[in-house]
Amino acid sequence: MVGTGPATGTTAGALRRLLWGRGVSALGDGMWFTIWALYLTGIVGISAGTVGIGMAVAAAFGLAAAVPLGALADRHDPRRVLVVIAVVRTAAMAGYLLVDGVWSFLVVTVAFVALANGGSAVRTALVAALVRDNRARVRELARQRVAQHVGYAAGAGLGAAVLAVDRPVGYTVAIAANAVTFAVFAVVTATVPGRRVHGPTRPVRANVRAAVGDLPYVGVTAAVALLSLCWAMLSTGLPLWISQSTRLPLVLSGIVVVISSVGIAAGQVPATRLARTPAAATRTAVCSGVALAVSCLLLASTSGGAGPVAVTVVVVAALAHLAGELGYVASSWALSLGLAREQALGAYQGLAEAATATVQIFGPALFTLAVGGHGTVGWLVVAAIFLLAASLLPTLVRRALRNRPADV
Repeated sequence: MVGTGPATGTTAGALRRLLWGRGVSALGDGMWFTIWALYLTGIVGISAGTVGIGMAVAAAFGLAAAVPLGALADRHDPRRVLVVIAVVRTAAMAGYLLVDGVWSFLVVTVAFVALANGGSAVRTALVAALVRDNRARVRELARQRVAQHVGYAAGAGLGAAVLAVDRPVGYTVAIAANAVTFAVFAVVTATVPGRRVHGPTRPVRANVRAAVGDLPYVGVTAAVALLSLCWAMLSTGLPLWISQSTRLPLVLSGIVVVISSVGIAAGQVPATRLARTPAAATRTAVCSGVALAVSCLLLASTSGGAGPVAVTVVVVAALAHLAGELGYVASSWALSLGLAREQALGAYQGLAEAATATVQIFGPALFTLAVGGHGTVGWLVVAAIFLLAASLLPTLVRRALRNRPADV
């Protein structure tokens, strides 16, 4: 890989604009993810089952599109590809105001949701095109994640206000405002200097084949993606556990989310120092899997619990989860970038996004079945999954390094 010194003023300015643009679009995301279910079922009148099927169909399209969209960023200017994606998602979000039935809902949802994973891959490719050094790339992605979380939190607060009012006009204003945030992101991205990923471009199909056919990379990506179960652990597993298997107040689940959000904002950038090379990232990912498994075991120990002792155990489990999540995210960036073919970087990032998205699709169901259905045993099963992923990674990364393409 070709490294560079400190970012130039032009590059630093471009990265700052991307950072602010990401924060603004995340504000819209947080608002939308808070209100979409009630808007579609309560205001538009689509059944919950139909909404679920539509989201699943859109997610399937997103999985199929992630690698080709990333490959487009390799073939063309990633900035232009990202602007087009943002414009389409702007139109799709505005289109929710016109949804009046199942088919219009499906068209708009596919256009909006299916481009999310590919958009993340293209954004990573754009950062990689602006910053040549992998360490600096990972650090910049961490800064963007912090901006994303701040935006999500602010947007969720606005969405909660919309739900409190629960009037059609409130939902209309919120959706229109969300469309504006995506438009702002498109405009901001358009001001970033156009850059191409280093090296001669190749046909999109060739880059897709390069990424999908790199089996050692696929193996690493799959193992790392299993650690992303940590997100469904907080959103699904913990609330189910507290409500069904303990005598603790359900508000404790919300407190844990706050602890996680604050910890991510404070710790994600420093955590990148633990993943500066593929070898360091592997060690960090292994430690993350262990920390997440410990968090599961601590939560399992609170079965039937109540009072200060059980609350303390849950908080300690939340801190172990936070450490695991910070390390997982930092190591996932370092490995997905550090083991990829530079000429097909976008396609490789699309593959990594698709793997993570696949786990996220099944994550809530896993926790519902394991923790909601089997209690303590469910936590042991999830802990075993985290430990399995951690134990496989060293061998998989060594194999990927041995098979590393010559142009990396």
